[in-house]
Amino acid sequence: MTNSTSQPHIGHGLSIPLLATNDAHYVLEEHADAHDNLLCIGVGKDKNDPGRFRFNGTGYYLKTAAGMRELFSELPEACDNTLLIAERIESYEQVFAPEDEMPQYPDVPVGETQESWLRRECIKGLEMRYGSPIPDPVMERFETEMTVIGPMGFSSYFLVVADICQYARNQRIPVGPGRGSATGSIVAYATRITELCPLEHGLLFERFLNPERINPPDVDLDFDDRHRDRMVRYVVEKYGDEFTAMVNTFGKLKAKNAIKDTSRLLGYPYSHGERITKALPADVMGKSIPLPGIFDKDHPRYGEAGEIRALYDNEPDVRKVIDGAMGVEGLIRNTGVHAAAVILSKTRLTERIPLHMRAKDGVKITGFDYPSCEDMGLVKMDFLGLRNLGVIDHTIQNIRENRGVRITTDTVPQDGDEAIPLDDPVTFQLLARGDTFGVFQLDGGGMRTLLKAMEPSRFEDIAAALALYRPGPMAANAHMNYAHRKTGRQEIAPIHPELEGALEPILGNTFHLLVYQEQIMAIARQLAGYTLGGADLLRRAMGKKKPEVLAAEWEKFHGGMKANAYSEEAIKALWDVMLPFSGYAFNKSHTAGYGLVSYWTAYLKANFPAEYMAALLTSVGDDKDKAGIYLADARKLGVPVLQPDINESVANFTAIGDDVRFGLRSIRNVGDNVIESLVSTRKTKGKYASFSDFLDKAEISALNKRAVESLIKAGAFDSLQHSRKGLSAVHEDAIDSVIPVKKQAAIGQDDLFGDLATQDPDATALGLAFPIDDSEWPRKQLLATERAMLGMYVSAHPLDGTEHILSRNRDTTISELLGSGRSEGMVQLAGLITGVTLKMTKQGNAWAIINLADRDGEMEVLFFPASYTLVQPALIPDSIVSVTGRLNDRDGTISIFGQELQVLDVSSAENGGRPPVQLQLRSHQVNEHNVKELQRILGAHRGTSPVRLQVRGLEKTTVYALGYEVDPTSVASDVKGTLGPDVWVGVL
Repeated sequence: MTNSTSQPHIGHGLSIPLLATNDAHYVLEEHADAHDNLLCIGVGKDKNDPGRFRFNGTGYYLKTAAGMRELFSELPEACDNTLLIAERIESYEQVFAPEDEMPQYPDVPVGETQESWLRRECIKGLEMRYGSPIPDPVMERFETEMTVIGPMGFSSYFLVVADICQYARNQRIPVGPGRGSATGSIVAYATRITELCPLEHGLLFERFLNPERINPPDVDLDFDDRHRDRMVRYVVEKYGDEFTAMVNTFGKLKAKNAIKDTSRLLGYPYSHGERITKALPADVMGKSIPLPGIFDKDHPRYGEAGEIRALYDNEPDVRKVIDGAMGVEGLIRNTGVHAAAVILSKTRLTERIPLHMRAKDGVKITGFDYPSCEDMGLVKMDFLGLRNLGVIDHTIQNIRENRGVRITTDTVPQDGDEAIPLDDPVTFQLLARGDTFGVFQLDGGGMRTLLKAMEPSRFEDIAAALALYRPGPMAANAHMNYAHRKTGRQEIAPIHPELEGALEPILGNTFHLLVYQEQIMAIARQLAGYTLGGADLLRRAMGKKKPEVLAAEWEKFHGGMKANAYSEEAIKALWDVMLPFSGYAFNKSHTAGYGLVSYWTAYLKANFPAEYMAALLTSVGDDKDKAGIYLADARKLGVPVLQPDINESVANFTAIGDDVRFGLRSIRNVGDNVIESLVSTRKTKGKYASFSDFLDKAEISALNKRAVESLIKAGAFDSLQHSRKGLSAVHEDAIDSVIPVKKQAAIGQDDLFGDLATQDPDATALGLAFPIDDSEWPRKQLLATERAMLGMYVSAHPLDGTEHILSRNRDTTISELLGSGRSEGMVQLAGLITGVTLKMTKQGNAWAIINLADRDGEMEVLFFPASYTLVQPALIPDSIVSVTGRLNDRDGTISIFGQELQVLDVSSAENGGRPPVQLQLRSHQVNEHNVKELQRILGAHRGTSPVRLQVRGLEKTTVYALGYEVDPTSVASDVKGTLGPDVWVGVL
C-alpha cells in the first residue's frame, strides 16, 4: 500500500496489519526514462504527445530496505509486516522441478503396456517396410533403439506422434517425410512418423536419442499449411483440452528495432533511424552487434563499428537516439503465440503452469515460454505448416485430372498408385541446369549456381547441397570443393594418406569431405573406439568449443586412435579437420528428410511442368512478386500461362494439356461464392456459348456487377468472341434487366428454359437482347485494365518485342533480382513506368516513387530530392526507361534508391511487339541432321513469333535470326521432344 493517512485508521479499525509496498515497474531509478520510452513504443506514440499514457515521477523502481523504511518512517510496523510475509514464502524449487509429464497414448488395448504396444506396432511396420521375415540387420537396429526408448519411458511419445501422422494420412492431409534428427530412428520409420530408411541413408539413432545424454525426444512434424490448424484441433480433441495448450512467445527489442523505434518516438523521420541502422556492422548469421558492444573495446566486433561510433560522436541527434535505444534494447516488446509449438502433458496444465485464454477464439496459451515448459517436464511438439507439401498434393491432383496418371509421394503406395522414383534422370538434368525456381529449398540464386557447378546425379547430392549451402561451410568453401570433386575438377584427396582406407566407408560417398555431423560420430566410433553415444557427446563438445571439455575429449580421442595404431601425424591431421568443421556441421537426418521434399518438387517440375507450375502459382496467392517470378519461369520452360476463361478456368490455376490456365480466384473482386456458382452452373448446364447465354444460365448469386466487370476486364469472356469494351458498356444494363426475370422465375412465374432454338442468338432465354459493340479498346488501355484485375499482364505485355532493347540496358530482370536474395549494392533495371507518386519532404523538397515493371515483375524505385530534380522531366507513366540505383531492404521488402534514369528509344522494336522464341545449340550440335529437323519443326508450327537461335561455342555465342515465325505454344513440346529440353530457352 502507499503512504496514505487514511489507511492506518482503516487497518486499526479492522484489526488488519498494515503492509508497505511500492509500485515497481523497473529496477533502478535511472531506468525511468527507458521505461517511459518502452511505454511509447508499446502504444505507438511520440514521446512529446501530451495525451499519451505515462507514469508521473520516477519512483516506480525496486527500492532498498532502507529506502522503504525511510519512505514509511512513520509506520515502521508496516515494513516489519512486509518482511514477515516475505520470510514465510517457501522455495519454489519444487514447483519448477522437472517431472515426468510424457503424454500417454489412450488407445492401448487392455493387457498391453505403452512399450509392448509400441513393439507390436513396430514389428507390423517393419514387416510392411522390409517384408517377412524381417532382415537381421533391421531387427538388430530395432532392438538397439528399443533398449533406449523403453527404459527411458518414451514409448508413449512414439505412439502419440504416430497416431497424429496416421490421422493426417487418413484425412488425406499431406504430412512431411521427416525433419530433424528423428529421421535417424528406425522406430519412427516403422511407425510411419518418418519416410526415409535410416539404414539405407546411413542415419544414426544416437543423433536423435543418446543413452549417454538423457533428453526427451523432440519430433517436429510438417503438414500442408492449409491444414495445420486442423491437425492442432485433432490433438486438442484427442488428448484433451485440459492437457494441451499453445505456447507463449516474448518478443524482445533487438538493436535495429530499438534504434528505429527510439528514433520514431523522439519525433525523427523514418529516414533518420534507417540511416543509423545502416551504419551498424552487418548481421552475422542473423545476429546484430549489441549496442553496448559498439563502445566496448573488448567486444570481438568493436573494430567493425567505426562508422556508427563516428555518427555518435559527431551528431547529437544520433547520440540521442542511440542512448535511448540502449535503454530499451533487449526488453520485452510484446507477447505472441509460437507459430508451431504445442504443449502436451499427462497432468492437467492448470496444475503445473499459468495459462491465459485468447479472447478472440478461446485458445489456451501457456504463461511460460517453451524452454521453461520443457524444463518442467512438459512435452513440446512443433506442428509446422509447409506450403510445398500443399504444392505437391495439388500437383498430383492436377496430374490425375489432366493426364490420368496416378503418382504418389507415399512410400507405401495404394493400389494403382506409382511411387516417385529417386533415380529419375530428367529430374537430375533439371537440377544440373539450375532450373529450380519453385523447388523446395533449392530456388535461391546462390543455390542454383551451386547446383550448376555440382551437377547432381543422385539423391545424396541433394542432401549434401542442403547441408553445405550455409554460411559456415560456404566460408570454408566446402560447397565448391564438393562440387569440384564430384565433377572431377578437383582431386579427391584424403584427409591424411594413412587414413584413406579407414575413412573410405565413412567419407567416400562425400569425396573425402566432411559434410555431416553423423560423419564425425562415425569417425569417432570406427577410428577412436567411441560408443555412438559417446561420439555424439564428442560432436556436441566440438561444436560448443569449451576448452576444458575439448581438452578431455582430445585425450580420449587421441588415446583411442593411438590404441588403434594410428600415427601422431594422422591423429592430429584428422582432429584439425574435425574441430573447425563441427562448428558448422549439419545433421544428415534433417537434410535427407528435407532433401526428399526437394527431390519430389524437382521431379514434378521436371516431368509435369504444367501441373507443377499451376500448383505453384496457386500457392503464392496474392504475392505478385512471386507470381511474376514463376510466370517468367513457366515461359522459360515453354509452358504458356493462359488468361482466365469463363469456360475453362476454375478457382485455382490449373493445367489443361501442356498449358496453365489462370484461376478465377486471382481476379480482383471475384469471390469464392461467385466462382463456385459459375463452375457449378457450367457443369450442370454446359459451357457458356455467348454473353447472353451466360446471363441466361448464371445464378443470381453470380451476377454481381462488380465481379462480372472484373471478369470482362481480365479477359475471361474473350473466348466468347465479344470485345471487352463492348461487354463493359452493356453488362450493367444487361444484369439489371435479367435479375428481375430470374427472381420471378425462381418463384415459378416464368419458364427460364423455353424453346431456345426459336430465339435470337444474341438474346437470352429470358427474351432479352443486348447488342454488343465489336470495337475494342486501344491495346494500351486493354492491357492496363487487364493488369488492374490480375496484378500482371497475361494475354500480352506492353514490352512485347522490346526485349533486345531492354537486355542491353540492364544487368538483371526484376524477377531474377527478387529471386537472387540480393539486398544491397548497385543494380540497373529496365522496364515500363506503370505509376508515379509524388511526395514532399518536411522541408518542402519534392521527391517521387515510381513503379517500374518488366515482363516478369514490378518494383518501386525511390528518387529522393537530389536525384529527383535530375530525372523529373522523364517520370512519365508508360515511358520505357533504364534505371540505375542502390538496392534497399526495408523489413524484407526490396526497393531501389534511384540515382540515374534514361528514357529508352523502342521505336525500332520489331515484329509488332511480338516476343521472339529463343533456341540454343552448342556448336558441335550444328550438323545436317539437326538443321533439317529444326527446319521441319519450325515449318510445322507456323505462327507470328520470330525465332532466334543461339549457337554457343567455346569462346563466343552467336545469335541468328532464322526467318521463321512460329506458334510458341505448340512448337515448344516438339523442340524439346525432338532435339532435347536444353535446346528450348523460352519466349523472350
